[in-house]
Amino acid sequence: MKSGSAYKYGTNVDTDAIIPARYLNVSDPAELARHCMEDIDENFARVVKPGDIIVADTNFGCGSSREHAPLCIKAAGVTCVIAKTFARIFFRNAINIGLPLMECPEAVEGISAGDVIEVDIARGKIKNITTGMTFTAKPYPDFMGGIIASGGLIEYTRQKLAAG
Repeated sequence: MKSGSAYKYGTNVDTDAIIPARYLNVSDPAELARHCMEDIDENFARVVKPGDIIVADTNFGCGSSREHAPLCIKAAGVTCVIAKTFARIFFRNAINIGLPLMECPEAVEGISAGDVIEVDIARGKIKNITTGMTFTAKPYPDFMGGIIASGGLIEYTRQKLAAG
């Protein structure tokens, strides 16, 4: 179980909003994290704390398929992103780098900015500690859960190869 405060955003948060294109020449995750969400929430990178959670409406991560977007979110310390829906390429990029995503329309409706949220990613459980409401997202298939638990596809592959 992990918990943190919710940062809430609307519909169609695209990868340019998550990490503006002017930073795509940066490869250091910590530097990317300093610019995470800055064009739609100029305070986000300064106030986000490890364990906090992004909550968004539909089509989170739409736009270009840059891996910088989920990477900067993860590097900022965000535990997971909860949304009604995700752009498919963002979804896969996030899994590949070990950033958990949870699709749960009911949770999005039941969470406000600043609420304290607790998530059990493996079981798909979301609890709004502030209101006491609980929600269930669809859990990941075992192999995807393994990728996330390993911290991303590269480490998951290393572990599989080492196990023989």
